[in-house]
Amino acid sequence: MLLVGYCFGIRSERRLCEEVHLNLAYRWFCRLGLEDVVPDHSTFSRNRHGRFRESDAFRHVFETVLRRCMAEGLVGGEGFAIDASVIKADASRASGVPGEQAIDWRDPKRATRAVNEYLAGLDEQGEVSGRKSVSLTDPAASWTCAPGGPAFFAYSTNYLIDVQAGIVVDVEATAANRTQELDATKKMIQRVEDRFEVKPQYLIGDTAYGSASMLGWLVQDKNIEPHIPVWDKAQRQDGTLSRSDFVFDANNDRYTCPTGKHLQTTGHATADQTVLYRASAHDCETCPLKAKCCPNTSARKIPRSVHEASRDVARSLANTEPYLASRKKRKKVEMLFAHLKRILRLDRLRLRGINGAQDEFLLAATAQNLRRMAKWLVPRAPNAGLMPT
Repeated sequence: MLLVGYCFGIRSERRLCEEVHLNLAYRWFCRLGLEDVVPDHSTFSRNRHGRFRESDAFRHVFETVLRRCMAEGLVGGEGFAIDASVIKADASRASGVPGEQAIDWRDPKRATRAVNEYLAGLDEQGEVSGRKSVSLTDPAASWTCAPGGPAFFAYSTNYLIDVQAGIVVDVEATAANRTQELDATKKMIQRVEDRFEVKPQYLIGDTAYGSASMLGWLVQDKNIEPHIPVWDKAQRQDGTLSRSDFVFDANNDRYTCPTGKHLQTTGHATADQTVLYRASAHDCETCPLKAKCCPNTSARKIPRSVHEASRDVARSLANTEPYLASRKKRKKVEMLFAHLKRILRLDRLRLRGINGAQDEFLLAATAQNLRRMAKWLVPRAPNAGLMPT
């Protein structure tokens, strides 16, 4: 019954019970006879938060459908695409309090399921600092703002899809936070490889996934081609020399400036995995390009990521024909998000907490895979002329 609801965008559980009671096709799918009693809507809550979640039933159903898609040849395994979309949480703006405000979460009046899950997460991972607003009804939800709209509490649904037929191969719920979305990407790629022995040759993503650490993990650890624009702020806009004006010598581990002077490094990386290359202050003092190179400092410094070699791999791929073709394939994951919100009507969650969001996202992705599989596998009637009168 839950699959019927998510397949046809029936968000209300009361209405779902009424639809299954009256619709013979729904009864047949749920293996209910004409005289069988339809479960009460309160049954959904008990099972969702009880035995279904404890047994990881929704993940099992999702992977069972995915295996069928693989058996039918709908998953090529050559290329994956990754993206995230923000879904509103079941928490109003009025339930929010400033993040720096002290909150007594042990108050029995606040001891809801979502709050208890949040407290359990704090015991494992610690408090998340720097939050602007916290919801008293769903504290795990993130306070975020879509461009051009008001802020709201939300979660992110992260989709990893196979670009051959647009099948969702994994889904993960996270807070609406870019760092957690990158961690979810690594988790999903590894999980698909472990459970299905499928690893893509290339991964498609937008600039948000082009961080140095992410590209380093893809290239060095997983040997996956990153069809991802590089997140790079090295190009200066004030008319002074940029890092691209300096030549890097990998053999000697140094940069050479336009006048032929060298920038050396100690090799020690900073906390953000960056190595600094410094020029000699004596060389910069007498340099004719100092006003255009380092007008406000005594010597030029160039930061270089420890993953710069992986970033160079991503830059080299950006000019190839497969990369240009993959940019068009990335639209398939964006279309799935549009379908999720407009057709399946999952623009706002009904369950609270990160576990509730995960349950809803898994069911929605299962419904999308079922619909896609039916569209691809059902035989199409040949084009026929008008029937004779």
